[in-house]
Amino acid sequence: TLPKIKFTESKVVEDDFRRSLPQMNSYQYITQHPERTISILGITFDQFRELSTQAMNREKAYQAQQEQQKHRVNQKGAGRSKSLSSIEEICMTLFYVRDPHRFEVLGMQFDVSKTTANDRFHYWIQFIHDLLPASLVEEVSSPLELCELQATLKSQELIVDSFEQGRSRPLDNQQQKDCFSGKKARHTFKNQVISLPNGTDIVDVLSGARGPEADITLMRQQLDVFDQEQQFLGDKAYVGEAQLLTPKKKPRGGKLTLAEKEQNRTLSKRRIYIEHMIRRLRIFRILHGKFRLRSRCYQQVMLTVCGLTRLRMGTFKFE
Repeated sequence: TLPKIKFTESKVVEDDFRRSLPQMNSYQYITQHPERTISILGITFDQFRELSTQAMNREKAYQAQQEQQKHRVNQKGAGRSKSLSSIEEICMTLFYVRDPHRFEVLGMQFDVSKTTANDRFHYWIQFIHDLLPASLVEEVSSPLELCELQATLKSQELIVDSFEQGRSRPLDNQQQKDCFSGKKARHTFKNQVISLPNGTDIVDVLSGARGPEADITLMRQQLDVFDQEQQFLGDKAYVGEAQLLTPKKKPRGGKLTLAEKEQNRTLSKRRIYIEHMIRRLRIFRILHGKFRLRSRCYQQVMLTVCGLTRLRMGTFKFE
């Protein structure tokens, strides 16, 4: 006869399972193996330490401002102490952006509850987003600086392309119809990225648009940021705009000439760098596959990833 199985409370089972896990979270691991930080967090160890320092300073200033506006009832410092230090929470946030799992799994990695993991992720992502400008345009702080940037970019041929990412089906019937992409056969977000000619930096980003939105429509929204004589390279989805150089489409029932085919190949070699840029963004797996968080978080996460990519590439550095 089989032995009787004694079922215990779920809390006891969870505690036993946590005790069986290795007593080392990702932050403790990368401090012992800093050379592996880029594969775990997507940025180098030095970049992580600098970003953490800047984020903690920004958070201290925010807390000081909140303290002035607060009507305190309990003594400062009362209540339950934190399970993780601030730098461990920042590491946990970047760990999720680099390789997202369920928050319950993330909590087990850092020996906290899934609620704590969720709360601390959304708390720190706002500071990281504020610290890292997603593009050259976002770095501009005044109309004069924007004019100077436009004059600098005017002499270069920028590259533009878009990509889609799956999302949860909206609850509202009309909204789910608006967000359904026939090309991908699912509900999606659409993002559009403009880069420098050799893909060395991100010039501008448009994120979180509806999946079925036409590429040329999104591009026309971004043209207001640039000089009227600014030239761009795009694929066949951008045919119809004077400022964009696009491949020659094959006529219906006809064929392209050898010269036209060669021109298309040359153009593809010049615009391949934007594909490399999108690949760099998707190193952070939160932009790969279905987006698991709420839709209102998407733009913030997308722009944060752009900022992290620029930090990883070395095109943005803290002063």
